[in-house]
Amino acid sequence: MKVLVTGSAGFIGFHLSRRLLARGDEVVGLDIMNAYYDPKLKAARRAILEQNKGYRHAQIDLADRDGVSALFAEVQPDAVVNLAAQAGVRYSLESPRTYVDSNVVGFLNILEGCRATQPKHLVYASTSSVYGANGNMPFNVHNPATHPITLYAATKLANEGMAHSYSHLFGFPSTGFRFFTVYGPWGRPDMALFKFTEAILAGRPIDVYGFGKMQRDFTYVEDIVSGLVAAVDRPTKVNPAWDPQNPDPATSGVAPWRVLNLGNSQKVELMRYIEVLEEKLGKKAEINLLPMQPGDVARTEADVEETKAALDYAPSTSIEFGIGAFVDWYLDYYRP
Repeated sequence: MKVLVTGSAGFIGFHLSRRLLARGDEVVGLDIMNAYYDPKLKAARRAILEQNKGYRHAQIDLADRDGVSALFAEVQPDAVVNLAAQAGVRYSLESPRTYVDSNVVGFLNILEGCRATQPKHLVYASTSSVYGANGNMPFNVHNPATHPITLYAATKLANEGMAHSYSHLFGFPSTGFRFFTVYGPWGRPDMALFKFTEAILAGRPIDVYGFGKMQRDFTYVEDIVSGLVAAVDRPTKVNPAWDPQNPDPATSGVAPWRVLNLGNSQKVELMRYIEVLEEKLGKKAEINLLPMQPGDVARTEADVEETKAALDYAPSTSIEFGIGAFVDWYLDYYRP
């Protein structure tokens, strides 16, 4: 297949592109290579991808309407995986317009590209943050997600609605994935695992919010990629059992559209996560316990039964293995 992957030099996009290339797909990667975090890390990921003859890079801003349109017209992709976005919950409090430009305007450009070229499937990143103030655990896609508590989450919820309207109007299938706290080698420097590792090795204290009581459904990046690849190969369909009098929020009776959770389905307390990191580093952390930050939620946990049924999804990576793999990569990359 010819797959257009946006955000291909990003954390998840890099791992996905490598998996697709390894199985023989042609990958066209779109990434603006911005400086939200260390551009050298993005450049290193891109350099690895470009070692494969099946990879081609397009350095285009997702919000560049003409540039994105021209790329779609040239590539005529069989499938599209949209992972490019302005990420980060807390940064959305500082720079809200950046999120609208990338996550709303940029996603509209992706949808317009799909409208013009009719790929077999559009797969795109949403987030567990869309559940917002919903306190029902584990988070289930069949429960409404109508109360986001950050602009970042609101932009991703908007993506789900925008995808539904385009799938309905123009017929191309779309699947949105709500990611749950992704971690692993080549991870983002603004994520907790990266920041904790850097600080512990430097002998600096780490800031632990929610007084360490927060729980997260930490999901290893290769498990996430397995779900994405499975979705690329299995375009969604209209749900024939959908009832407009009792509408299911996760599927549609008028569009080939769905949303699914991608998580590990196991909540882990943040302090346990740190304990495992200490074990893998062989060094204790100096911990600065702090209250919850604006936009944080106390815990997340994914119900992935629908994902298992639809895609044979089987997350299997323990935090002991996953954190160990991250530490091995970090030490190799930063301390060769």
